[in-house]
Amino acid sequence: MRVMELPESARVDRWLWSVRVFPTRSAATEACRGGHVAVNRVPAKASTAVRPGDRVVVAAAGRRRELVVVQPIEHRVGAPAAAACLLDHTPPAVAAAAPIARRDPGSGRPTKKERRDLDRYRR
Repeated sequence: MRVMELPESARVDRWLWSVRVFPTRSAATEACRGGHVAVNRVPAKASTAVRPGDRVVVAAAGRRRELVVVQPIEHRVGAPAAAACLLDHTPPAVAAAAPIARRDPGSGRPTKKERRDLDRYRR
């Protein structure tokens, strides 16, 4: 039987992938390269080490998530175990007002794509 030792620190890209913030490690690395990840208010490279108590801010999928590292892990685990490795301090999302469908006067007949979008909007 193999006993896994828990590391004292982990790379931020591996940790984000391990706790299921990103579906792949390469997506986590690209987010770091793109400047969408900050550790303790400092933009993070993929190799930045995270330790317990570090605050990680991630801007992904149109959301800004604020996470606190409870346990650094380097291997992907099940969802319940991943949830135990972080504290999510993300503020609740505010519902956006529904967009108003308008066409510019004099723009002609709607295209087939515009008609389908209008039909979807009306449902």
